Amino acid sequence: MDPKELLKKVRAIQIKASRMVDDVLAGEYSSVFKGRGMEFDEVRQYVPGDEIRTIDWNVTARTGIPHVKRFVEERELTVVLLVDQSSSGRFGTVRQLKSEVAAEICALLAFSAIKNHDKVGLILFTGQVEKYVPPKKGKRHVLRVIRELVDFQPRGGATDIGAALEYLNRVVRKRAVVFLVSDFLAPAASFERPLKLAGRRHDLIAISIGDPREVELPSLGLLELEDIETGESRVVDTGSLRIRSGYRDQGRAAADERRGLFRRIDVDQIAVDTDRPYLESVLRFFKMRERRLR
Repeated sequence: MDPKELLKKVRAIQIKASRMVDDVLAGEYSSVFKGRGMEFDEVRQYVPGDEIRTIDWNVTARTGIPHVKRFVEERELTVVLLVDQSSSGRFGTVRQLKSEVAAEICALLAFSAIKNHDKVGLILFTGQVEKYVPPKKGKRHVLRVIRELVDFQPRGGATDIGAALEYLNRVVRKRAVVFLVSDFLAPAASFERPLKLAGRRHDLIAISIGDPREVELPSLGLLELEDIETGESRVVDTGSLRIRSGYRDQGRAAADERRGLFRRIDVDQIAVDTDRPYLESVLRFFKMRERRLR
């Protein structure tokens, strides 16, 4: 992308995301994603005024001198955006491509995180992990994350969600809030096990992005349809009610399979479609999380 066009695009996403965060999302984010509470820091010698409950009796017995445990509040979170950049993301029949919706949602979450003084990291993947931006704080860092999302040129076109999740578990050792952003068109069996492992280690949220034409075909007669990831194509008679019904049933069955998988392994899902405002879906998720925490 031309540098001026890139800057313009990043700036537009920044303004839109910042406005949504300031107007709606900042409070929701901080109430749902909390720090890990009090974390052990060190053992030090007892001084008058220390809480008796904090005495470390093992160290005290070993040294013969009273010692206490010191704790600090661990508020800071690490947010990782794990984003599918395969070719199927460059599809959209309404207002935006799926990849454009993904970039805007990621910007919304990233600005919410830095407003709460959390770190943000980014992993971009196709059939392999292609880019890793380690978690950092600050507005300048988030703008870099947005630039990567907007201007990224993938080397591969296929999808391997399982490999991306395995990479996540290798490079992000501490528990993090992970948003896995994909259309999840790959067979669920191909990534179920790594998804389950990542869900145990991290607070994992799946953001599935779809398009109406992945479920409903218009009646337009003979159409040549091409799989954008494999290049495989076939001619389909969209004028046939049987063909359209079969296509719809297949699309709905795939969506039901994904929902069932996420529910079975206790991973929350935010379902987004290119023909509807994504903020509503994100807010619905935050409200649901907030009710669960009460």
